[in-house]
Amino acid sequence: MNRWTQLVHFDPNPGDPHSPNTTPLYQTSTFAQTLGGDNQYDYTRSGNPTRTIVEQQIAKLEEGKAAFAFSSGMAALNAVIGLLHTGDHIIAGDDLYGGTHRLLTKRLAQRGLHVSFVDTTNLSAIAQALKPETRLILIETPSNPLQKISSIKALADVAHSNDALLAVDNTFLSPWIQQPLLLGADIVIHSGTKHLSGHGDVTAGVVIVNNADLIAQCAFIQNAEGSALAPFESWLLLRGLKTLGLRIEKQQRTTAQIISYLQNHSHVKKIYSPALADHPGAALHAKQAKGNGTLISFTTDNLALSKQLINKTQLFVTSVSFGSLSSLISLPGDMSHASIKSEERNFNADLVRLSIGIEDPQDLINDLEQAFYCSTI
Repeated sequence: MNRWTQLVHFDPNPGDPHSPNTTPLYQTSTFAQTLGGDNQYDYTRSGNPTRTIVEQQIAKLEEGKAAFAFSSGMAALNAVIGLLHTGDHIIAGDDLYGGTHRLLTKRLAQRGLHVSFVDTTNLSAIAQALKPETRLILIETPSNPLQKISSIKALADVAHSNDALLAVDNTFLSPWIQQPLLLGADIVIHSGTKHLSGHGDVTAGVVIVNNADLIAQCAFIQNAEGSALAPFESWLLLRGLKTLGLRIEKQQRTTAQIISYLQNHSHVKKIYSPALADHPGAALHAKQAKGNGTLISFTTDNLALSKQLINKTQLFVTSVSFGSLSSLISLPGDMSHASIKSEERNFNADLVRLSIGIEDPQDLINDLEQAFYCSTI
């Protein structure tokens, strides 16, 4: 089935005698059971029909055998970390979402785990960072916020040759654009809050895997730790998924126009996007992804100007997150990545990040233009 069709054509509730066209919201904590019987559901923490259906849909989109929906992207990442054991070592990208960096630096030592932050675009650096106890390589590609591109296939080969797993945070692109499992990754992670939901009204996380052992472990962690996505949020996420293709295709077209505008602006000094021919990872990205995404980062070389720009936009809402219907603008150093010490960041304080929504492209360009004008007079 073509993926456009797959987004909206699936069994909305297997076994329901009323044959609803839209998946019902099973807003219940418990289910009646038959002693000694085959009870698929008993307690919503352990399983819920609404959550099952959204998990199945996301697994199909990512070409995975199973998906597990969690209460947030961080809960999903924490579940992946839960696969490891005391003494294990993680190699993580050196340009990651601030919340990921915070979890890796503030919580892992308490669990007896160790992490090395490495430029994962550099295979030699990865080789030097490998240890006998390395059990996980964790990457974002494109990375957040500098949009560095790492080779999923090459890193999967490195991980597997060293008895380790490769986990790819695919939040930046979504399965509509990139499917890491097909390139050799063992685990895909999403903040479902972003593109998967697309409406800015749900907080969710997802882990997708293919390996039977990983499926069993993720299912155990989801149930035992009680971090599964609630029924209503599962329903919202499933609703948002139906328009994933429409939203992203529109957003990518607009993103390309915004990039063209920024390329010709005197106050924009450097743009970070794999859409640019001179991006060092552009060719690699084109091989492993079907598009360039909906985010743009750029510098002005003037922190005061960047702050004024953010304060003056009217359509671009100053907010963390991305992937929603409306366009957002942020200063990562003060917002999404504020938990990372300035000396540990690899981007400048004046870096601005745009998340492009579904608005009219010219309206967004006009908004940026008036904001730049107001910020420089």
